[in-house]
Amino acid sequence: MIKSTTRHIRIYAAEVKDNELVPSDQVLTLDVDPDNEFNWNEEALQKVYRKFDELVESYSGEALTDYNLRRIGSELEHFIRSLLLKGEISYNLNGRVLNYSMGLPKVESPESEGKYRLS
Repeated sequence: MIKSTTRHIRIYAAEVKDNELVPSDQVLTLDVDPDNEFNWNEEALQKVYRKFDELVESYSGEALTDYNLRRIGSELEHFIRSLLLKGEISYNLNGRVLNYSMGLPKVESPESEGKYRLS
């Protein structure tokens, strides 16, 4: 089965049938944040799915290869980081592993409020 696995994105050339992945050369299945590192709202999650659809469409007509799936996965990783930097998602501080793979969380305090913002 062709697949791409990054820290927060897993893409499989497969479809889900009876809770099992069945290889397919026609269907891609996306698993977002399988380790629950982030807190998601429906709007942010839908943005990831739309970006995925857009990236898949941009590869229309190209061969379904590990390399092309890795490129899509890498683009989605960058997109998730942008959502984190914009504050649209946040780290799940109750997750089983606190990895902070996309940078340390920003916690505002009265002394630091407004001083350390990324632009």
